Amino acid sequence: MPRSVRAMLEVELNSWQEHAVEGHFRGQNPWMHYHHLCTPSLAKITGSEEEEVVCTNSLTTNLHLLMVSFFRPTDQRNIILMESGAFPSDQYAVETQLRFHGLNPADCLVELKPVAGRRTLSSEQIRDTIHQYGNRIALVLMPGVQYQTGQVFDMAEITRWGHAVGAVVGFDLAHAVGNINLKLHEWGPDFAVWCSYKYLNSGPGSPGGLFVHQRHAQNPDLPRFAGWWGHDESSRFAMQPGFRPMHGAAGWQLSNAPVLGMAAHRASLELFDRAGTEHLQERAAALSAYLRHRLEDIQGRRGRHAIELITPKEHGSFGCQQSFSVGQRGEELLQYLQQNGALLDFRRPDILRMAPVPLYNQANEIDLCCDLIDHWLEQHSRP
Repeated sequence: MPRSVRAMLEVELNSWQEHAVEGHFRGQNPWMHYHHLCTPSLAKITGSEEEEVVCTNSLTTNLHLLMVSFFRPTDQRNIILMESGAFPSDQYAVETQLRFHGLNPADCLVELKPVAGRRTLSSEQIRDTIHQYGNRIALVLMPGVQYQTGQVFDMAEITRWGHAVGAVVGFDLAHAVGNINLKLHEWGPDFAVWCSYKYLNSGPGSPGGLFVHQRHAQNPDLPRFAGWWGHDESSRFAMQPGFRPMHGAAGWQLSNAPVLGMAAHRASLELFDRAGTEHLQERAAALSAYLRHRLEDIQGRRGRHAIELITPKEHGSFGCQQSFSVGQRGEELLQYLQQNGALLDFRRPDILRMAPVPLYNQANEIDLCCDLIDHWLEQHSRP
């Protein structure tokens, strides 16, 4: 948690106490315009123009809203292509969107699965599958970083391949935003969504964000499910019928900004601004490479039967996260690490996730954690 969160919250609590509903127009940070305070930082972090991003809603809400706008199936083009084993929210959203359009997921959902003997997808497999289904694909929806394996996908190439067959391309950046170098405007996907409570350190259930590429900003006729906070600010409080969307991504907002959650989000975004995204990415790369080195050293001494490294090792294929497996005893190792002060994460059936984050982790913490892993493996070696 950023140390400035409490002070940020206190400002808005005081405004609420002093101004009540008029806090929308008074106080240090009038709530009417609060989302604008997050926009410059999010643009830097995502490699976007400011008009292309907005802090609003939650990830899954934003995914549904943008699929309403960008998943427009026809009789000939009605397939959604995504990864197998995607985060459940994405699976549920895609399945229900297909059914909403009267389509059967068994016929219109194509899921990419790693080939036998592999844990991760290759770029060639993604490319070939897009070409295989070609003009039947309405939407390519992929993560920026696979949440279990930590694999970073080549978003520029996926966007290029998807657009080459006439498909819309969108990304779930839940594990990518604040983690890896993003250049959304340059890469050119049609949309992207993310949450803010992972690498952006903004607290449980904090507001997410969305990206809509600039080429769609001048299209007010793009179908959408609207809410009054997405209506033109200059006339929003006139309470008149007839939706007129704000320019760019802000036009997909729905309800009043959740200011208390956004205040916590701003505390984290200010840290990103102070540290600088380029500096953080350099530091993240160094920490991740060192973690990979330590895990490979453990594997070299204990053997592949003792610890399997899952995250790809090629340059550009991983961010902060390294995933590994110790077989069926992963939860035992997790408990041991937690008892000794290391906070990792476990995903069934056998994946442990470890992520040194440049804002608050150091190399000596990687050493301490890897020493614990090595010691546990020594005590619990498998034949």
